[in-house]
Amino acid sequence: MTRVAAIDCGTNSIRLLVADVDPATGELVDLDRRMTIVRLGQGVDRTGRLAPEALERTFAACRDYAAIIKEHGAERLRFVATSASRDAENRDEFVRGVMDILGVEPEVVTGDQEAEFSFTGATRELTGRTDLHRPYLVVDIGGGSTEFVVGEEHVRAARSVDVGCVRMTERHLVRDGAVSDPPSAEQVAAIRADIEAALDLAEETVPLREAKTLVGLAGSVTTVSAIAQDLPEYDSARIHHSRVTLDRVREITDRLVRSTHAERAAVPSMHPGRVDVIAAGALVLLAIMERTGAEEVVVSEHDILDGIAFKVAEEAAGNGH
Repeated sequence: MTRVAAIDCGTNSIRLLVADVDPATGELVDLDRRMTIVRLGQGVDRTGRLAPEALERTFAACRDYAAIIKEHGAERLRFVATSASRDAENRDEFVRGVMDILGVEPEVVTGDQEAEFSFTGATRELTGRTDLHRPYLVVDIGGGSTEFVVGEEHVRAARSVDVGCVRMTERHLVRDGAVSDPPSAEQVAAIRADIEAALDLAEETVPLREAKTLVGLAGSVTTVSAIAQDLPEYDSARIHHSRVTLDRVREITDRLVRSTHAERAAVPSMHPGRVDVIAAGALVLLAIMERTGAEEVVVSEHDILDGIAFKVAEEAAGNGH
């Protein structure tokens, strides 16, 4: 087993995994897994820059993570940054800040690399399951973008499109600085139209309808699963590898779209940072299921972070460590 650390910094959240990994067997044992909502992508769509307060929130989380990594004595760390930091004019500021705190450079990965990490993280443990058939379609519904990956053991085709729960919320549901509560029918229709157009784009590259098993990743999907199970609080172990039917996803999405901020905030398994963006995230999931004809989604708590950790451990093994 190699002890490694992986950090994934997205548009909405930054996450850390410290784990003991055996790349030969595909075994991964969590030592610490956590998420902090930092909204690094706040306003990037509009300004093209990372906001100073968003950078400060992100650096504060990095300082916390540095202490945890040190405490566990991880041998290697890899820091991967996605959508928001790819597009910003002032990303040098971000890179310098991360290097000062963690001693590694954030790698802004391509959509293809992101896809391979996500796919590995989500499917490595499903190998050998007789009730789940390949090819898998892995969908990672993020804040700024959604990744679609189809494959058996490795990625066959992948595409990243610019619909995510934060981007859709900011684009369609924010009026005068506040989120519409609940959104109007026109606003929901505009989100749906954007998602459908993005699915058309994804289908140019990825054979979405060929997949036999839909695997859903990230906070919008895990939150829908928590609601479907009526969990009294967010419970990773019960969410990981849970299955949610199309009918249940439709019912939950309708409820979220019609609810007010206060009603969504009162859901016991809802992370406070998701209250405003969950309706848009659920709409993305529902549209994907309708498009692909999936009867259910298999929910995975293991995703890009686990894929990064496997990769770091494989590299360590390859270097004779």
